[in-house]
Amino acid sequence: MPRRARIVAAGYPMHVILRGIDRAAVFFADEDRRLFLEWLGAIAAAEGVALHAYVLMTNHLHLLMTPARREGVPAVMKRLGQRYVQHVNRTYRRSGALFEGRFRSALIEADTYLLACQRYIELNPVRASMVAVPGDYPWSSYRANALGASDSLVMPHVLYQALGGSKDVRLAAYRELFEDVLDAELLQRLRACTNGGFVLGSPKFERQIAAMIGRRTWRGAPGRPRTETEPGEQRELAL
Repeated sequence: MPRRARIVAAGYPMHVILRGIDRAAVFFADEDRRLFLEWLGAIAAAEGVALHAYVLMTNHLHLLMTPARREGVPAVMKRLGQRYVQHVNRTYRRSGALFEGRFRSALIEADTYLLACQRYIELNPVRASMVAVPGDYPWSSYRANALGASDSLVMPHVLYQALGGSKDVRLAAYRELFEDVLDAELLQRLRACTNGGFVLGSPKFERQIAAMIGRRTWRGAPGRPRTETEPGEQRELAL
């Protein structure tokens, strides 16, 4: 059976997850993470992809990116994955695959979900009990988006820019968002849509993207038609 085509569209943000095989580690030292981010920045710039948020965990990673062209995100992930796996295999004298296969992704309705997705990404180390607060974790975009740290990788989305008329106001407004707990239903939908390769958005937005790409963008519900109040996502346990 052929693989289902990935849902991608120019100008729309995508949440991307890439995991190690059997949830095994993909980063073994700080130098691995440093090189990964260096190559991510260079390749994303070359492919016309804006990176809004990221986190590098031990056995997986999350990215939030907006491509200028439809092929941008897949091109970034292919080139980045090939280069990084070559580095790991050479450095640690191993061979074979490192990641579990295709990256998983969801196209995001920006107006409703973009800033929530950024928070979800940057809170990963807190949910994993690696740090007490997101600013304590050095391998994420939180310090840039919330604390104003210099990070050449991060290109703020227009919705982030709209948080305030000055940098200090934007930073304060963004930090304030973290005072609210992410809704459990939102977390479930974000995980399910990303793991399933669907669109995260309202029924209207799902239909809009479906008309654009010529295929269904939501998870089907066997035995009955989908309604606007039944998104049909299933729970996933991945972070």
